[in-house]
Amino acid sequence: MPAKRPAKIISGPVVAESIRAELRDEIAALAKKGIQPGLAVVLVGSDPASEVYVRSKRKTCEELGIASFSHDLPATCTERKLLGLIAKLNADARVHGILVQMPLPKHIDEQRVLNAIDPAKDVDGFHPVSVGKLLNGEPTFASCTPAGCIELLLRSGYDPAGKHVVIVGRSNIVGKPLAAMLMQKGRGGNATVTVCHSRTKNLAAITKQADILIAAIGVPQFIKARMVKDGAVVIDVGVNRIADATKKSGTRLVGDVDFEPVRKKAKAITPVPGGVGPMTITMLMKNTVEAARRTGAKSGKKTA
Repeated sequence: MPAKRPAKIISGPVVAESIRAELRDEIAALAKKGIQPGLAVVLVGSDPASEVYVRSKRKTCEELGIASFSHDLPATCTERKLLGLIAKLNADARVHGILVQMPLPKHIDEQRVLNAIDPAKDVDGFHPVSVGKLLNGEPTFASCTPAGCIELLLRSGYDPAGKHVVIVGRSNIVGKPLAAMLMQKGRGGNATVTVCHSRTKNLAAITKQADILIAAIGVPQFIKARMVKDGAVVIDVGVNRIADATKKSGTRLVGDVDFEPVRKKAKAITPVPGGVGPMTITMLMKNTVEAARRTGAKSGKKTA
């Protein structure tokens, strides 16, 4: 028998750019109606990873023609001051989306901050109203990373409809909202979904049943080849930095999947970096444009 070909690489940058091209058209159409989508990004403190993410988000706004409102606050910022800023952003007609970069300093209640954001501007999809609507199957802003995973599948020819999707990880950011999206009726849904986690028994026996396996557990190279069915599609959400003496920095990024061995068994797989990462920011931009469109429609301005 001929040797099995390695899995197809599902490229996040390629898919993300196809969506951004669509967004540019939508943004141009809104501009003709006098509407410019606006995103406020709030950063509290100086967490290095958060600073990188925020810079990338602001750069993407600039590239697409989305107005970016930057609010960098010191780590000593009080919860009251942060909530006051959010109230001002909620009332600012130029701002269609509000993102507060997590994590926040320990003296600030993250859920209280998320709850303070106007659901109409909750482009991160973390407000309880957004989460509830998502579970109900109502129109809402979907969490960006799960939405990005689904777009990667659909635009690469791997529709989850009718497939058994196994998600490893049950976080509020990825696992739970992704499961809700995949089981809904409609585009990107209609899958049979199993959610596994740290307390799941006989995990490998379950992951080997997956037509589509999504790893979002936050443990470097946790998913081994023996846990993957031949011909499965593998989406790796994890981003972990591990030691690597061959690199100048002494470290390298890996996902939650043991990439090279799993690639030999899978039909398709996302790399880390270059997989889900670019999709998260792109879906944030998509939600911001949608928020602007909805606001324009409510104000009586004609939108495309």
